[in-house]
Amino acid sequence: MSALQTSSSDVPTLLVKIFGKDRPGITAGLFDTLAAFSVDVVDIEQVVTRGRMVLCALVTEPPTGVEGELRSTVHSWAESMKMQAEIISGIGDNRPRGLGRSLVTVLGHPLTAEATAAVAAKITKAGGNIDRIFRLAKYPVTAVEFAVSGVETEPLRTALVTDAAALGVDVAVVDAGLYRRAQRLVVMDVDSTLIQDEVIELFAAHAGCEAEVAEVTAAAMRGELDFEQSLHARVALLAGLDASVVDKVRTEVRLTPGARTLIRTLKRLGYQVGVVSGGFTQVTDDLQERLGLDFAQANTLEIVDGRLTGRVTGEIVDRAGKARLLRRFAAEAGVPLSQTVAIGDGANDLDMLNAAGLGVAFNAKPVVREAAHTAVNVPFLDTVLYLLGITREEVEAAETHDEH
Repeated sequence: MSALQTSSSDVPTLLVKIFGKDRPGITAGLFDTLAAFSVDVVDIEQVVTRGRMVLCALVTEPPTGVEGELRSTVHSWAESMKMQAEIISGIGDNRPRGLGRSLVTVLGHPLTAEATAAVAAKITKAGGNIDRIFRLAKYPVTAVEFAVSGVETEPLRTALVTDAAALGVDVAVVDAGLYRRAQRLVVMDVDSTLIQDEVIELFAAHAGCEAEVAEVTAAAMRGELDFEQSLHARVALLAGLDASVVDKVRTEVRLTPGARTLIRTLKRLGYQVGVVSGGFTQVTDDLQERLGLDFAQANTLEIVDGRLTGRVTGEIVDRAGKARLLRRFAAEAGVPLSQTVAIGDGANDLDMLNAAGLGVAFNAKPVVREAAHTAVNVPFLDTVLYLLGITREEVEAAETHDEH
């Protein structure tokens, strides 16, 4: 039976720290050196930043009488590798982490030292301890993840998200449980989220009533008008348009930067992806086919005798309807609602964002940013991947796989 199996809390241990220029073989070399002294490994941590390595090994104290030889041997080995070594005696393992485990993702474009200091200070003030920091991405934004213990997720989220915009960063706080990487359904709004356009305004441009429609759309998105009433009012302005305009509008739709990467990566990692839209199936059906979406639901423009009638048919997809569809998609996908992600920008997305396990306000109106779990205020939709703990390397690996 090893010393660790008897009692990990009071076993004498050594913290062996090696630092210097990174090169292949350092980790293997250190443990080859330690192996000669019959020590057990308690913990390992290694970080490489701009070619400089810090390798920490927490090991049990060697047999009586040989600790001095171990220290001398490790220092000699480190010197031969042009590295530095530090060895610190102590008792037991790392101190237990406090109750409450969260992952805090911070996105910056750029990520400033001032913002990083403010986030760290807020974590401390909320009663949390930063256990580990890891960079998820360096472009198109800098994304880092803080592993935090000692404070529950909800109060930590409240402490960090409120002032994030003023710091010039986006912050997401999620529970660090196993489900984090098991969020298997992502549902997005379409207009001004998946795509850069408002589809009804593209139709309106062909009808010569773009300004009138844009004014009503803006008021609806700000939450100043009932969505269903505003939808009927805007669609009525399209009456008489030739149905051939549908094909023209489809070609005019511009995907948001990063949209293809987001969907391709999610699909490659086994997620299911859907869209819900207050726009029209004439466009969302095309997007579903082009992007390989699992789910899509929107309103349907009525077409009679080759012309738009100025009416919609079927179930209206409004604010409540989007949340209802999120639940329906989750049930069909066999995914608990707590493991869903919703992304949107307007007031009619709020019910959906609040119903999801993680609601992301994407370049959203103030009322939406304030109510959502987190916000992304950079123009790249694929940055949402970092909120899910997916690294840039995983994104690039997914893209490379698809190319082959």
